[in-house]
Amino acid sequence: MDSPVPAVADVAARSVSESKKTNIFDFDRAALERFFEEELGEKKFRAHQVMKWIHHRYVTDFAGMTDLGKALRAKLEERAVVHAPQLIFDKESSDGTHKWLLGMDPKNAIETVYIPDKGRGTLCVSSQVGCALNCQFCSTATQGFNRNLSTAEIIGQVWIAARHLGNVPHQQRKLTNVVMMGMGEPLANFDNVVRAMSIMRDDLGYGLANKRVTLSTAGMVPMIDRLAAESDVSLAVSLHAPNDELRSELVPLNRKYPIAELMDACVRYALRKKGESVTFEYTLMKGVNDQPQHARELIRLMREFDRRVQMKDAAKVNLIPFNPFPGTRFERPDDEAIRGFQKLLNNAGMIAPVRRTRGDDIDAACGQLKGQVMDRTRRQAEFRKRLVAQGAGDAAA
Repeated sequence: MDSPVPAVADVAARSVSESKKTNIFDFDRAALERFFEEELGEKKFRAHQVMKWIHHRYVTDFAGMTDLGKALRAKLEERAVVHAPQLIFDKESSDGTHKWLLGMDPKNAIETVYIPDKGRGTLCVSSQVGCALNCQFCSTATQGFNRNLSTAEIIGQVWIAARHLGNVPHQQRKLTNVVMMGMGEPLANFDNVVRAMSIMRDDLGYGLANKRVTLSTAGMVPMIDRLAAESDVSLAVSLHAPNDELRSELVPLNRKYPIAELMDACVRYALRKKGESVTFEYTLMKGVNDQPQHARELIRLMREFDRRVQMKDAAKVNLIPFNPFPGTRFERPDDEAIRGFQKLLNNAGMIAPVRRTRGDDIDAACGQLKGQVMDRTRRQAEFRKRLVAQGAGDAAA
């Protein structure tokens, strides 16, 4: 059921004075401490108090932060704001999956998805408005690209979901995992994403263990190395093909960073910490990458990864049956083909679960996320032109 909430244009109603204030959502702990000491002339522990009010109690009005003195509250009111993205609508799936459409500015919106499961609740967070990478099987790619999200717009997604779920960090955990797998390529928005993930993992933020925050990348090799140096989260790689010819067709970024270079970076990432594994995501598409020879190539690739990391199951494979969307040329393999592919990997001793499709009745399944993107590329227009030629123009409206 859709909730009646304001339209994207209502974001423009924000006052000019508010837009000039510092948004506290943009700060991780270190940055907020500096803001309090250098800008406000206050002790850094005050920053800790404010973080708890915002991320633990979901209070955004400084007047309600009752353990702060009146003078400090007035100072904060004058200089700062706690501003989350604009909720446009939310939908709940029959399987409990929840999707929010969130306005980032008057012209753009993104989607965030919560997936409940036995003993865990995973939030899929977006990092960009649209995506510039143009992976051929992804619905988000057809929307084109507008811009990166700020730290506030990224962590604001977590705040909105956590507040809706009644999540209480360290006590009542409804939100146990965050995956940077929504709209966009996270490593193309490195600084904002890393800062937001710091808040997710901070005890004054959402208190998530490092291994429960996962960043998924299509393979930006230099930024994988930088991530290893500057953050400590789980890494997932959108592989989708076991050889360069096929992967370059499906994931154009492969032309710049081919599989050998990508696997080298993944080995370096895994070796930075003993016992570290890397997840390789593999979307199964009928007649494209789901044949036995593809499975055998993938097995060789993963075994070589394990050998280089010197750890059994250093490589884990997530098999994702393709989720169709209007205008796509790809199809989901039948269940027998999916099971057959998985069996070949399992028989080779590999961990290769098939990801269960969740939220497809509200277009919240993997690869289906589409917000409202004022495309700065020509991709959205070209995709609509192709839909019209196929007689499916209304489906994309």
